[in-house]
Amino acid sequence: MNTLFDLCVEFLHLLKVPFGMTYKEINIWLFVIIHPLLTLTFFSLWVDARAKNKAYSKFNHQ
Repeated sequence: MNTLFDLCVEFLHLLKVPFGMTYKEINIWLFVIIHPLLTLTFFSLWVDARAKNKAYSKFNHQ
C-alpha cells in the first residue's frame, strides 16, 4: 500500500511542471473538484439509465 501511495505522490509531483501548479493545487483540482464532478456525472447517468430501463421493461411486459 505504501508503494502505491508513493507512486501516486510521485505522479502528482511530475504533473507540477507541465501544469505550472503546486502539489497542493493539483490535489485540490483532482480530489475536491474533478473527482466529485465525475462522481456526480456518472451517478446521474446511472440514475437516468436505470429509469429508462425500468420504463422500457414496463413497456415490453404489457
